[in-house]
Amino acid sequence: MLTDIEIAQKAKMLPIEEIAASLGLDREEIELYGNYKAKINDNAFERLKDKSDGKLVLVTAINPTPAGEGKTTVTVGLGQAMQRIGKKAIIALREPSLGPVMGIKGGAAGGGYSQVVPMEDINLHFTGDMHAITAANNLLAAALDNHIHQGNKLRIDSRRIVWKRCMDMNDRALRQIVVGLGGRINGFPREDGFNITVASEVMAILCLATDITDLKERLGRIVVAYNMDGDPVTAAELEVHGAMTLLLKDALKPNLVQTLENTPCLMHGGPFANIAHGCNSIKATKLALKLSDYVITEAGFGADLGAEKFFDIKCRYGDLKPDAVVLVATIRALKYNGELAKEDLSKEDLIALEKGISNLKKHLENIKKFGVPAMVVINRFSSDTDKEIEFVTAKCKEWGVKAALSEMFSKGGEGGTDVAKKLCELLEETDSSFKPLYELELTIKEKIEIINREIYGGSEVTFTDKALKEIKAIESLGYGGLPVCMAKTQYSLSDDPAKLGRPTDFTLTVKEVRLSAGAGFVVALTGEIMTMPGLPKVPSATKIDIDEKGRITGLF
Repeated sequence: MLTDIEIAQKAKMLPIEEIAASLGLDREEIELYGNYKAKINDNAFERLKDKSDGKLVLVTAINPTPAGEGKTTVTVGLGQAMQRIGKKAIIALREPSLGPVMGIKGGAAGGGYSQVVPMEDINLHFTGDMHAITAANNLLAAALDNHIHQGNKLRIDSRRIVWKRCMDMNDRALRQIVVGLGGRINGFPREDGFNITVASEVMAILCLATDITDLKERLGRIVVAYNMDGDPVTAAELEVHGAMTLLLKDALKPNLVQTLENTPCLMHGGPFANIAHGCNSIKATKLALKLSDYVITEAGFGADLGAEKFFDIKCRYGDLKPDAVVLVATIRALKYNGELAKEDLSKEDLIALEKGISNLKKHLENIKKFGVPAMVVINRFSSDTDKEIEFVTAKCKEWGVKAALSEMFSKGGEGGTDVAKKLCELLEETDSSFKPLYELELTIKEKIEIINREIYGGSEVTFTDKALKEIKAIESLGYGGLPVCMAKTQYSLSDDPAKLGRPTDFTLTVKEVRLSAGAGFVVALTGEIMTMPGLPKVPSATKIDIDEKGRITGLF
């Protein structure tokens, strides 16, 4: 089979004006970025604001494994399949981060014959959104240090600066640094560090903002430091939130692209799913609901992270009511959760499969707690045997859940028509009674304990002294009513990546609690969560190249 980039380079893309026209968008409502990319401006939002919404479908997955799950591939393929069975569908995805593209994770545009194109542009600079977010983040950092250098009117305590610089690249050497060296002219020396751009609060804010006014207000609420009295200092007090908004004015507009089969896709924003909420922008999702009868979107990592945050954070702020969930699993990943060695995953093993399927069942139980109907998609690999597939489908039937087989990677939309038909059946047969997991009036500790107990399956939560002090401070400042964004390993339902399957009776340890006042959530950190990844021993960048004719190679 051809590589992803070889498949993408053979795609017959339509001019983006034609994709826009298929959605009913007028020419003055789009801003072209070449022939195959465009941004959708506020003229479309204004014209469509009173139009009824389509159905909202979330694609999520079991806990990710080295075996692969293919959540984005299923999302893209399902959009294509819905179009093949005569439904008007649109896909809403996150944008890839350049750092992981050059590192190890890969892109975020699907795979095989279920991809979003132009693939090279999407995985590289795209429409410049990541660069605008980086610039806005670093403007705030520069203004903060300059304020201290110029006399420190706000009495900022340089020992309590919490705002970091960022860049859209994996660079472990920048995690912890010292700035301001070189004498008085260069400012005051202090410890600092970099986050990757997608871990910046500015990224989370962009994805949760409903319009440019909301964006500006959220940017103004960012807490950058604390003063000598222990009170928070915000971006608004530094008087740069207006300029930050200006830098983000185009980045706030959703990006329009297409799939290999010319299905429309809104690709916008991309916050990390383990440090932030891991969903594409509210603005893109709400626009998609006006443009189409069915919106297929996704949330990062497994359902314990991405789906929970989609429901408890994004849906709250966006006033969204999801109609159904598609839960993606693979036979290989289920066997890995059954503690089968990676090198043996291609061999039939019903014992490991039976043990590992507990992970799938737990995620289904979790989704039910939000009142949203769900179905299972088995993303098929060539090594899957008939007995293994029959085992999983039989279990789903036993649990009263629809299951369908996906061959979207190798066959595109054609390989997902059964999934699309069963999804439509689910939407027709079952109404969603969506509700968030917890009430915002609860304390921060209570919200964390509910997530641990109900979603992860843990028995109790231990808070370090540092975390307890931070919770007390956050609540005393009036931020206790915000939703909680859990920062946790994606590889396990617990905070220990080695605990596969469905761990029980474990203790979750919260080491640190951070305030993201602009984004509007409190981040509870567990385990070892990196906000600036490093490059692997052999980075993907070493395989990426371009020839004299401009042909790109090695990009997946």
